[in-house]
Amino acid sequence: MKEILEYLFNHHTLSKSQAKAIMIEIAQNKFNPQEVTAFISIFLMRNITLPELEGFREALLQMAVPVNIQVNDAVDIVGTGGDGKNTINISTLASFVVAGAGQKVVKHGNYGASTITGSSNVLEEAGYVFKDSSEKLQEDLDKANICFLHAPYFHPALKSVGTLRKSLGLRTFFNLLGPLVNPAKPQFSVIGVYNLEIARIYQYLLQKDKREFMIVHGLDGYDEISLTQDSKIITKESEEIYSAEDLGFEAVTAESITAGASIRETAEIFRNILKGNGSNQQHSVVLANAAVALLHTQKFGTYDECLSAARESLYSGKAFQSFEQLVK
Repeated sequence: MKEILEYLFNHHTLSKSQAKAIMIEIAQNKFNPQEVTAFISIFLMRNITLPELEGFREALLQMAVPVNIQVNDAVDIVGTGGDGKNTINISTLASFVVAGAGQKVVKHGNYGASTITGSSNVLEEAGYVFKDSSEKLQEDLDKANICFLHAPYFHPALKSVGTLRKSLGLRTFFNLLGPLVNPAKPQFSVIGVYNLEIARIYQYLLQKDKREFMIVHGLDGYDEISLTQDSKIITKESEEIYSAEDLGFEAVTAESITAGASIRETAEIFRNILKGNGSNQQHSVVLANAAVALLHTQKFGTYDECLSAARESLYSGKAFQSFEQLVK
């Protein structure tokens, strides 16, 4: 590792093959925590390159525990995290709304590293027991229209650096890898990113995949459609900027979509929103992200039809029913 660090400290970058090899060695615990911390810290001082991201991703997917779920049109709705905004768990909430609307969801997530409450935290607090096999995940998907893959169960590298990431409490390149390494490899992905440079790297990488993708970015720094300002949405075919009004809503305030001060408080907010008892602004943000995801999977027709389906899922109780069926 010393030679690698010296190489990187001299402003060099890694090739795809070098990045892959290092990630495999990290997963195999070949370096001590101080060496891994130094390695991660380099990417806090500069952005990751496309070959580095490709290499890290390829290593994680190669080492991942295989997942075989019988579904060919599932979607994952996931953000990089690390935007520093401490929002409610918008992508996870949207996932249940989408599941309640009849669209299969294969959600990949983890504990919060640079935030208090990640998707794994809020589901665990609700009583969900993480599953570690394709059979159990399939059962969840069949009964609730959604299953949840807790990343450390399927990625040994993420498990080995989990404590280190939490102790750092900072956004690292592992935030960027999470949305790219769902071992179930769903056909559709809606990925939220916190800046446009990362959006561009994702776009270059995902263009090579056969699977469909949608990248979303709140232009004021959110890794989701926040409705606090305009949002950029990138697909294989197009790039567009949408205002809150374009998406059928009024703009919301940053304060209205802030998470709680603890995991328990955030989980209570989460449950309240899924019951349809959140604030109008909380509902608006969740519905906007769910509607865009439904549009991406072509489950319904126009955006307005997707938004109508999302509203029906939330306000009829179907989204909350999906949540209850998953966690019980």
